[in-house]
Amino acid sequence: MMIMENIILSLSSTSHYSSSPPPFTTSILPFKHHPSTPTPTTTLSLKSSSNSPEKPTSSAHLRRPATANKNTHNTPPPQQNLEFTKNPLKLLLNSPPPTSPPTQPTITNKLWLSNKLTPPPSPPPPPPLEDIQVQESSEFREKGKIFIGNLPLWVKKNELTEFFRQFGPIKNVILIKGHHETEMNKGFGFVIYGGSTAEKAAMKAVEFDGVEFHGRVLTVKLDDGRRMKAKTAERRRWVEGEDDVEYRSKWHEEREGSRNEFRKVLDTQPENWQAVVQSFERIKKPSRKEFGLMVNYYGRRGDMHRARETFEKMRARGIEPTVHVYTNLIHAYAVARDMEEALSCVRRMKDEGIEMSLVTHSIIVDGFAKLGNIEAAERWFKEAKERHPTLNAIIYGSIIYANCQTFNMDRAEDLVREMEEEGIDAPIDIYHIMMDGYTSIGNEDKCLIVFDRLKECGFTPSVVSYGCLMNLYIKVGKVSKAFEVSEMMKLAGIKHNMKTYSMLINGFINLEDWANAFAIFEDVIRDGLKPDVVLYNNIIRAFCGMGNMDRAVSIVEEMKRERHRPTSRTFMPIIHAFAKAGEIRKALDVFDMMRRSGCIPTVQTYNALILGLVEKCKMEKAVEVLDEMLLAGIRPNERTYTTIMDGYASVGDTGKAFEYFSRIKDEGLVLDIYTYEALLKACCKSGRMQSALAVTKEMSAKNIPRNTYVYNILIDGWARRGDVWEAADLMQQMRQEGVQPDIHTYTSFVNACCKAGDMQKATNTIAEMKRVGVKPNVKTYTTLIHGWARASLPEKALKCFEEMKQSGLKPDKAVYHCLMTSLLSRATVAESYIIAGIHRVCEEMVESGLTVDMGTAVHWSRCLRKIERTGGDLTEALQKTFPPDWNSHRNLNAASNDTGNNEGLSDDFYDDGPLYESDSDIDSDDDNAPTL
Repeated sequence: MMIMENIILSLSSTSHYSSSPPPFTTSILPFKHHPSTPTPTTTLSLKSSSNSPEKPTSSAHLRRPATANKNTHNTPPPQQNLEFTKNPLKLLLNSPPPTSPPTQPTITNKLWLSNKLTPPPSPPPPPPLEDIQVQESSEFREKGKIFIGNLPLWVKKNELTEFFRQFGPIKNVILIKGHHETEMNKGFGFVIYGGSTAEKAAMKAVEFDGVEFHGRVLTVKLDDGRRMKAKTAERRRWVEGEDDVEYRSKWHEEREGSRNEFRKVLDTQPENWQAVVQSFERIKKPSRKEFGLMVNYYGRRGDMHRARETFEKMRARGIEPTVHVYTNLIHAYAVARDMEEALSCVRRMKDEGIEMSLVTHSIIVDGFAKLGNIEAAERWFKEAKERHPTLNAIIYGSIIYANCQTFNMDRAEDLVREMEEEGIDAPIDIYHIMMDGYTSIGNEDKCLIVFDRLKECGFTPSVVSYGCLMNLYIKVGKVSKAFEVSEMMKLAGIKHNMKTYSMLINGFINLEDWANAFAIFEDVIRDGLKPDVVLYNNIIRAFCGMGNMDRAVSIVEEMKRERHRPTSRTFMPIIHAFAKAGEIRKALDVFDMMRRSGCIPTVQTYNALILGLVEKCKMEKAVEVLDEMLLAGIRPNERTYTTIMDGYASVGDTGKAFEYFSRIKDEGLVLDIYTYEALLKACCKSGRMQSALAVTKEMSAKNIPRNTYVYNILIDGWARRGDVWEAADLMQQMRQEGVQPDIHTYTSFVNACCKAGDMQKATNTIAEMKRVGVKPNVKTYTTLIHGWARASLPEKALKCFEEMKQSGLKPDKAVYHCLMTSLLSRATVAESYIIAGIHRVCEEMVESGLTVDMGTAVHWSRCLRKIERTGGDLTEALQKTFPPDWNSHRNLNAASNDTGNNEGLSDDFYDDGPLYESDSDIDSDDDNAPTL
């Protein structure tokens, strides 16, 4: 009985492939009937069967014995109980056969019976390997894509497109290029049909398998997706990070190495264009990415020709450009200021169905902004708003910059407000653009407000921020304030760069403060910075302003040694300085040096030479240079003729001035405000005030507004004639038209009052100047002192002289000449304070190291003979201001015989030169760069 129980227990555990015997409980004993629920043995054995090595999933996968006796042959021995490791079959054979229990069969017996009655169907045969591969490849197959083999090696994409276009619209044609012969293909490729009928078109094309094409029998079949499957598998391996080693050919390894080297050179040596080009040429088969990087590199350098050449090479290799490559090419044209070619690229993009990106729109807006074409910039900005749902700070910065360049700060403020309403945070560059815009219009208050707002928004002021403030103060003439900003920047731990140093040097040069300009230059060298071309040009300007042109020429040679290429702006100050000094031969030598340096003379260079000659009143030489300019094939511009007109105006030759005015009209050049200023100057200098009025009427007809300089010319013209009423009428017109009088306007009006003898009005004008915040300068006081001298009131002149010194102004030679002449003229009849004033003025002149010329000394000596015939203290004091060769009696006697030169000398000293010439708008024009 015990043996039977062991056998039944073994069979029960075997039927479920349990790896270990079930626990011995009464529930698994035979002859126990549980009709409602399966036995616990069945449940346990099913759970444990999941850990069996064979892992059967159903009864169909189990091998069932035909009878109960045979079942014991397949019973695996239990592994955890040594009693079951003995062969149970031996026990079964030696024991009598068991009798069938009268109870209801168990679940195991039912399974055996069902297997015997209806054996499980045999598993289906595995599908062929080819069908599995086709089914898997079909998942990756692209609809409408066909493979074309046995192509001629020289065939092009357009020929293949024309042949297969008959079956449907083609989306793309791919020709596989050769590794070494990039101009030829490898003999196969793909055609991808597009549209809703792509699959039908591909099926029609497959029917042409075996057709002859250029002498070859084509192989045409549907794409099996192998290429996409391989890419997907490679992508999966890369994502999963499998350590499979991909063995590449030597050609691929060299190509990948040259690509990496090219990107490394771009990142580390962008300024070395030769290294960049050589590293690009070492790539045997550049891809679209490398071509795009090279176009972008040339674009940043502004080399539009090489950028276009690289672009066309890419297309010749069969690589179609994308929106990124087109954008890089457009950027190259925009940097080179050739917006017409940039727009032609845009039209080509649209023809090829490539949509413009937001970056493309930003580049075009920025390009027109740098050209000052605000209308085109606004038009493209509007198009960008229509095509793109959201804009960014870059395109807003470009359009804001465009408006700042045209001094339209109201529109710029509106754009900033619009950008903030769109939820776009303004970067620090926007603040810098706004500061630069307010600097351009001279609005110091708003510029400082933007600077304070920059710090409130959490930005740390950079060297650009401080540079904007320095530029503001330098442009408004507050160089000391700019120097304070420089010190503030140093305290903040921010070092100067070349631009900030150049600003300071330029500011001191404008003030003719050469010592501080060179001190800043020494700071540049001390900080270890290498001067650039701009800084060298400023130093050359400083030496030319000092009159040391030889040192300026040596700076040019130093530039060459430092591998800096001189520009036309390098040579213009030197040419202008030599011409102004009358050394025409040296000016022409600098011209030759300029040509040898590879810098071709331009119209601006000739203008600098002509300006220097005009300033020395050498009009014949200036006209000769103009003729040489025409022979060289360089066409004069408006500034050239205006400079010639200004020269003839200075010498009072109105006819020549009108002659060159007519040449400007005949050659179709633009008549601007500077041309009319030169013509008005000629008319007023010669006293032709009616002609001057006719010129102003023509200006009004051409809608050219009269500025402060024009009014200064007219007021000075009436002042020469002593017509104070016309001058007062012009002052009233200025106020009505909103033109603010400056120091030269008031000085000219004071001169008109003095000429007319209306000293009360002149005094009232000085008081009005101080009331409106215009501080009188030395020339204003000189004019007023001269007026008091004309009125024979030396005591008033002496009082005005003391007032000038109290205001902090230093008297110059003209003031002393005028005041001393006035005092000497009244010394014979005036009181003792005039004698004391003469002594005091003489002492100041000696302390200042001032001496008068021989003509003035002769005039003063005549006045002295009327006061002290035999000499005295006054004569001894006054002779200390005479020239060193005064003791020559021959010169004294010769001058004494001249009786008509003395009074005229005093008047000519003040009347020959117009009061407005010291601040000429013409001299400050860009084309006449030496005075910039």
